[in-house]
This record gives sequence, C-alpha cells and structure tokens, in this order.
Amino acid sequence: MQGRVTVSVAKTIEIIASSKKSFDDAMQTGLKTAGKTLKNISGAWIQDQDVTVDGGKITEYRVRMRVTFVLK
Repeated sequence: MQGRVTVSVAKTIEIIASSKKSFDDAMQTGLKTAGKTLKNISGAWIQDQDVTVDGGKITEYRVRMRVTFVLK
C-alpha cells in the first residue's frame, strides 16, 4: 500500500517596512500590512536592518524582510 504525499506550495516576497520607534515595531508593521492582503503567512526572515540618522539621533528604523506564505 502506498502512502499519501502531501505537497505545499509557498511563495516568498520581499517587504521593506519602517518605524520611528524600533526595529521590532518595523517588523510588526510590515507583517501587519502584509497580512491585509496575504493569507497563510508562515514565516519571515529579516534580511537587513538600517537606520536613518539626523543630528546624531536615530529618526527611523528600517527592515528588509522576506515573508513566506503558503498558497496550497
């Protein structure tokens, strides 16, 4: 008797999100915004982080992340 094979199809997209508060807030904002149009988000990989500095102070936190969502 042969076993059943389960196959999932997933897609990964790149998202850049920013926040005036923190890297964590930028990640949460990016995922929340992505979740408005993408269903079945299964993970995220933070590819890059950077900040904008003005007058010696951080004014913006940015993250570039790859978000994976399952299609099937």
